[in-house]
Amino acid sequence: MNFRHEWKHEISYLDMLMLRQRLRAVAQADQHTVEGKYQIRSLYFDTPTDKALLEKINGVSRREKFRIRYYNGDATVIHLEKKSKLGGLGNKQSIGLSVPEVSALLQGDLSWMLDSGRALVREFYSKICAQQLRPKTIVDYTREPYVYPAGNVRVTLDCDIRTGLRCTDFLHPGITIPAGDAPIILEVKWDAFLPSVIRDVIQLEGRHTASFSKYAQCRIYG
Repeated sequence: MNFRHEWKHEISYLDMLMLRQRLRAVAQADQHTVEGKYQIRSLYFDTPTDKALLEKINGVSRREKFRIRYYNGDATVIHLEKKSKLGGLGNKQSIGLSVPEVSALLQGDLSWMLDSGRALVREFYSKICAQQLRPKTIVDYTREPYVYPAGNVRVTLDCDIRTGLRCTDFLHPGITIPAGDAPIILEVKWDAFLPSVIRDVIQLEGRHTASFSKYAQCRIYG
């Protein structure tokens, strides 16, 4: 399992405008964007006692969480993702799911999972059974991503974070509301080294790394 370095900063709207201009001068827009952005919808899973949420809030160094996700309103291409954290390092594993599989999952039908032939699906199945993982809330937001080849750097600006409250109707749009006074989030991820040009571009006076969680922000209301 390969872990990457991760930084997060809570930034203002003016910060975002300034960073956008800087990043456009040195980095490339992600090729999968539509006019430089894309919309992300995720559905997070957690235990009845909110293990993933509490581990995040309490700053547990080694933790994991599962979610399913699609982009730009296209629910025909869905990914199961496992996010793992170890201190300031992060890892993401991802595998595709079909719409019938997701529909079955949301209805509590797990019969398809053991015979799926996908290791991550089998692991998710085992965690559902052992930890009673269940859908908790939808998280929507807009992402503006940039990439820089040296160091395999990825810089993202995430805004308009929205919550589904307790709603888990993942496959249908238009059911989320603003997640309180959520900030704009700058995320920086890289492999072995962070090039100085990117390090200089993302410097903002008075901004420090933060442990922000979109999932935790969207669980404020339940």
